[in-house]
Amino acid sequence: MSILGKIDEISAKIANSKRFLGADTKLVVLPEYSLTGFPWGETAPEWIAKAALSPDGPEYDALAKAAADNGVYLAGNHYETDPNFPELYFQCSSVFSPSGQAVLRYRRLISMFSPSPFDVWDKYLDVYGAEALFPVADTDIGRLGAIASEEILYPEIARIIASKGAEIMVHSSSEVSSPLPTPKSITRHARAVENMAYVVSANSAGVFGIDIPEHSTDGGSEIIDYKGRVLARAGAGETSVAYAEISLDSLREYRRRPGMGNLLSRHPMQMWAQAYAGFDVAEQNGLGDGSNPPARDHYLARQRRVLEKLDKAGLI
Repeated sequence: MSILGKIDEISAKIANSKRFLGADTKLVVLPEYSLTGFPWGETAPEWIAKAALSPDGPEYDALAKAAADNGVYLAGNHYETDPNFPELYFQCSSVFSPSGQAVLRYRRLISMFSPSPFDVWDKYLDVYGAEALFPVADTDIGRLGAIASEEILYPEIARIIASKGAEIMVHSSSEVSSPLPTPKSITRHARAVENMAYVVSANSAGVFGIDIPEHSTDGGSEIIDYKGRVLARAGAGETSVAYAEISLDSLREYRRRPGMGNLLSRHPMQMWAQAYAGFDVAEQNGLGDGSNPPARDHYLARQRRVLEKLDKAGLI
């Protein structure tokens, strides 16, 4: 099936899910890899040709139309190209409004096997500025921020968008689901509690077409409130049953209440900034200005260099 065909299928499933969930459904979060899979040995040029959307291409128009046709804010995650970095692709979390407008576009900053803005940091900041890194959309259903996949494991990303006012964190993921706690399930709850925010996390219902067990990433989509309570959780398979009501009035009242539980008001952000200053581990600008696509072994070689640096510093 083509990507456009997949978007049409998703739009139809949203429309029919609303018949059960209610016409007042306002936010739909799609899982990671809902339009394509992930790179499985392809070079950057091959993956660009195969799966990366053009920012002004028909796929974005189709996503906007799906949001408008169904009267929802539609959040998802996909790969995209950038004319400023023609040899690279980025992973993007987006939100389209019920009017069909793109109200949020966040590019994943931490990725194991794909380029990120951090890999071309200096040029990226020159082109887009620092304000583009951690966007928050102020909408009529609350202030929305996005976390991509395994970035839920990194508290700083959630913390920064919370510091910019995010009340609902949309999390498109493709991850191991288990009746036992997993790293991502544990950290989802932590991110909700420490940032006094809702986390709406959508997991894939399997990954097909490559030689891994198809249901290795299947189920467990969930909605978590600002106290870390699970409001809804799905089982395995393709489903829309991770559905719950979100109360912005309750959240905002909780955030304004003085006391030990008001973690947002108690975080000494300046102290963290000073503690992090000068701590150089990950390779910033590892792809230079992005004019050359990364070699196949670039990402693992990069990680080995970082591990060697940590080892020499006595940090691991």
